[in-house]
Amino acid sequence: MYKSDLMKGRNILITGGGTGLGRSMALRFAELGANIFLVARRPEPLEATSKEIQAKGVKAGFASCDVRDFAAVEKAVEAGEKEIGRIDTLVNNAAGNFVARTEKLSANAFAAVVGIVLNGTFHCTLALGRKWIEAKQPGNVLNIVTTYASTGAGSGYVVPSSCAKAGVLAMTRSLAVEWARYNIRFNAIAPGPFPTEGAWSRLMQSKEFEETAIKNHPMKRFGRHDELADLAVYLLSPQAQYINGDCVTIDGAQWLAGAGEFNEYRKLPDEMWAMIEGARKK
Repeated sequence: MYKSDLMKGRNILITGGGTGLGRSMALRFAELGANIFLVARRPEPLEATSKEIQAKGVKAGFASCDVRDFAAVEKAVEAGEKEIGRIDTLVNNAAGNFVARTEKLSANAFAAVVGIVLNGTFHCTLALGRKWIEAKQPGNVLNIVTTYASTGAGSGYVVPSSCAKAGVLAMTRSLAVEWARYNIRFNAIAPGPFPTEGAWSRLMQSKEFEETAIKNHPMKRFGRHDELADLAVYLLSPQAQYINGDCVTIDGAQWLAGAGEFNEYRKLPDEMWAMIEGARKK
């Protein structure tokens, strides 16, 4: 569907890019010619993914960075530009999430998710946005949110994520208007269920939960990473230059069948919650 050189010459920074959907997007962008710089906390998956990207014949690099620290983000951006050249595109993908009864949450647990998702997205956006505006350079930002944020429905049992992702979506739409005059474009993707190595195990607690989720899904399946990656390619491509401030849902109509992706957890007995919360603390 896409020309092999569609993203040739693009320099893209992706947060949370070592694993999961971030990794899938990074590899797809690289296949189409983009140079990639990855930012996340754990260096091992970043290094492994960076090597996979380089094997596709493009530039790649990475920086271990906690996006909650603005100074660290600025250093990561500087390192990225030394490694692959002036960055023209940002994909804010780094996130944290887990299911929990809200009354059992600590203030620190709430702050950790909001810090990574909302503050981290703002830090990366501000660090690059300031550079683009000062240099009179066009920019492109793609934020990964959630269906329960984009629909305004929220979801029980993932309240920190609901709050943070809703904030990211508001930021996306606000800056799409404010920074359009600088030729900086903002859009978001709201994925439904896409299995990943990390977050999936914290959200789908057992095979039984997965089977129930599939049974209740209108399309009777979860999303494929290539489907989301190709959507990201389109939104970042020259063919989408007039799309600004939008959020595209990719969930197989799941949210239309019932608001609140994790609301089904209300049916769990206390004994099951004790097991889930005990496993998370290990």
